[in-house]
Amino acid sequence: MSLAWVSVGALILAVTLSCTTAINVGILSLALALAVGVWLADMSPAAVLEGFPTELLITLVGVTLLFAIAEVNGTLERLTARAVALCRGRAALLPVLFFMLGFVIATIGAGATPASALLAPPAMAAAARAGIPALPMALMAGNGTLAGTLSPFAPTGIVAHGVMERIGLGGVEWQTFAYNAVAHAIVGVAGFLLFGGRRLLAGGANRPVVQAESAAAGPMERKHWLTAAAIVLLIGAVVGFGADVGMVALLLASVLVLLGTVEESKAVQRMPWGVILMVTGVTVLIALLRETEGLALITGAIAAVSSPATIEAVVAFGAGLVSVYSSTSGVVLPAFLPMAPELAERLGGLDPLGIAWSMAVSASLVDLSSLSTVGALYIAAAAPGTDVRRLFNALLAWGLSMSVVGAVLCWVLFG
Repeated sequence: MSLAWVSVGALILAVTLSCTTAINVGILSLALALAVGVWLADMSPAAVLEGFPTELLITLVGVTLLFAIAEVNGTLERLTARAVALCRGRAALLPVLFFMLGFVIATIGAGATPASALLAPPAMAAAARAGIPALPMALMAGNGTLAGTLSPFAPTGIVAHGVMERIGLGGVEWQTFAYNAVAHAIVGVAGFLLFGGRRLLAGGANRPVVQAESAAAGPMERKHWLTAAAIVLLIGAVVGFGADVGMVALLLASVLVLLGTVEESKAVQRMPWGVILMVTGVTVLIALLRETEGLALITGAIAAVSSPATIEAVVAFGAGLVSVYSSTSGVVLPAFLPMAPELAERLGGLDPLGIAWSMAVSASLVDLSSLSTVGALYIAAAAPGTDVRRLFNALLAWGLSMSVVGAVLCWVLFG
C-alpha cells in the first residue's frame, strides 16, 4: 500500500509542477517513474519503460510532421485565405465563418493550437474592421478549433483515442469527436449570443465586410497542391480503408520531403516536441501507477464522493479544473482516462464510455482560457485599440466557468 501512495504522490507532484512551473511534465514524469519503479518497486528500467507508448509516438510524429509541412510551406495559409474570400457576407456572420474554418482545419489534422495560430490574426482583424467585439469573435473562432480537437486526425484526439484503445474503449473515435464538437458548438454559440452576438444579428453591425483576397496569401504552387493532395489522401485512407493514421501520415510526409515541398529541418522544428514528450512521459508514469495499485487508490477516492447519478459530473468538473492550469493532451487525458473502467466497476457496473467521454469533453471545453495556448493566441492577435487586459480577464473567467458548465453539460449528455 505504501508503494501505491508513493506512486500517487509522484503523479500529484508532476501535475502540480506542470501547473506552477515551466518544466516539461513528461520529462519529470519519466524521471519519477524510473526512480519509483527501479529504486522502490524493484523493477528494471526496461520493465518500467514497457509502459512507453511507442505506437502513440509514431502516430503523433507522423501527423504533426505532415501538418508542420503544410504550415511551413504555406499550404494551410493559402487554403484558409481562399475559404475566407469565398465566404463574403454580413459582419454578423463572420464569427460563424471562422468557427467553421477552425473546425475544419482542426478536424483534418492540424489540431486546435495550429488552427488557432493560423486563424487568430485574420479573425481578430476582421472583427475590428467590422465592429465586432473581440470577445464574441474569440469565443466563436476558438471554440471552432476546439470543436475539432478530438478528431482521429488531430494530435489531442490521437492521444485520447490511443488511451481509450488501451483501456478497452476503442472503436468509438467518431462518437467521441461528435460529442466534443456538439459541446463546443453549444457553448460557442451561447457565448456568442450572450456577449454581443444578439446585437450583431439584430443589425447593430450588419454592414458588408470585404474579406482578405485569396491573392494576399499568394498563388497556389506545385508544393501547395501536393501538400493538399497528401492531406486528402490521409483522410481518404483512414476513413475509407481503415488505414493506420500514423503510418500513412509518416509515409506521406516523407514523400512530400523527398519531392522538395518543404525544407525538412524547418518542418521538424515546427513539430510540437514538447507536447510529444509530455504525452509519452506521463503515459509511462500512469503505467507505473497501474502496476503499483496507485491508480486504484485514486479511483477509489473519486468513487467515494460519487454516485452512479453524479459520477459524470464529478469527473467532468475535476478534469476540467485541472485542464485549466495544465495540458489537456499531455497531462489530463493520459492521467484521467485510465480511471474510467475501474470507476464504472466500483459504481455498480456502469458504462465506462460515459465517464471517459465526460473527462475528454470537459477537459477540452476549458481550453479557451487565457492560461491556455489557444486562448493566448487570440489575446495576442487582438487588434490595436482592444482592451487586452479586459479580454485576458474575460477569457480566464470563461475557462474557469467552463469547468462548471462542462460538468452540467456532461451530466446532461452522458449521465
